[in-house]
Amino acid sequence: MPVANFTAGQVLTAAELDTLRSALGMTIPDFVAGQVLTAAELNQLVTVANNSLQYGTATGGTGVTNVTIGGVNYAYTSFTSTGTLTVTKAGLFDVLVFGGGGGAGANSDTTSVGSTGGGGAGGMLQGLVYLTTNQTVTVGAGGTGATAAAVGSASSVGGIISVGGGFGYGSISGERPPAAMGGSGGGGGRVQNAGGAGQQGFAGGSQSGVTATSAAGGGGATAVGVNASGTTGGAGGAGYDVSAFIGGASLFKAGGGGGGASVTPGAGGSSIGGAGVTGTTGNSAAANTASGGGGSYAATGTGGSGGSGIVYIRWKV
Repeated sequence: MPVANFTAGQVLTAAELDTLRSALGMTIPDFVAGQVLTAAELNQLVTVANNSLQYGTATGGTGVTNVTIGGVNYAYTSFTSTGTLTVTKAGLFDVLVFGGGGGAGANSDTTSVGSTGGGGAGGMLQGLVYLTTNQTVTVGAGGTGATAAAVGSASSVGGIISVGGGFGYGSISGERPPAAMGGSGGGGGRVQNAGGAGQQGFAGGSQSGVTATSAAGGGGATAVGVNASGTTGGAGGAGYDVSAFIGGASLFKAGGGGGGASVTPGAGGSSIGGAGVTGTTGNSAAANTASGGGGSYAATGTGGSGGSGIVYIRWKV
């Protein structure tokens, strides 16, 4: 981290110099308590300190791309499946990590037609890590919508972990499991009408009554899922535009899945979450969108599956 310049003739104790040595992470000659160093000598230490935590370099993933964002030059790579980041120079790295999206709810109750909630988006975390060795980058799978919805799986790198999205409300063999919490929460439905909570994103929407004709949208990375109303399903919550991190044109990740409905199903968040349907099978989110699956409206209906996660890693050049 940056260290302020010293004043010529400033006196540091041995303990203060030891602290400085530790912060620099280097071996420098022992000092005598009360020793007077010139401004030039002290500012030499400052230079070392300010340059000791530089950005590193690495290879791996989909390949390195150079971009300029806000006047700053970066190189970045992305991982669309689990792999190894090869650190070619130790240093700092910016990371943006998305977990897998959650599956939409399923309805296996053959005696009752009903809507199911959209899946929540995978969690999103951005951080700064210091890496000295090669790292395993884990990319989480999306949760299934099938006959019993599932949460998405976590993605991680360098100790930064983004959890998977929560699954949407469903009806399974007469039981009605509520929408699950996750990176973003799954959309709610009748009876257990509240949406799931978001841990690293936003909550799913809710169903305002006990009607089976509509269900809510799953939460997204930047907005809650929309509530269901009457025969209209809730849309999924909005995702995050990763162009702020990697440059280029707008590219959204981590949108919530839309809720199923008898008349007007909910749209997928940011057009990447799975859309809800009026029918037996909700739309699945595409791979590496970290988005939730779309809900359905049918007896023995299945929800769409969530999209797998993605991990971005960049460094200044």
